[in-house]
Amino acid sequence: MANSPQAKKRARQNEKRLSVNKARRSRIRTYLRKVEEAIASGDQAAAAAALKVAQPELMRGVTKGVFHKNTAARKMSRLAARVKALG
Repeated sequence: MANSPQAKKRARQNEKRLSVNKARRSRIRTYLRKVEEAIASGDQAAAAAALKVAQPELMRGVTKGVFHKNTAARKMSRLAARVKALG
């Protein structure tokens, strides 16, 4: 249990950051799911459009510290390859 004022403040800040990061991660996963669904449907145009919308969201997650940059790059690379393979 946090006893010092500094530790209590850090606990409050951590809770706030957790909720913000959780919401951001959920938002990014939604965009990625839309790309997955477009790929599953076999529509390359829709998949490419969904990927184009998902990419900045994923990279924003990197700058905000939600994802590691290599993780985001790997996800984008694999999705792009799958979208390209549809054609």
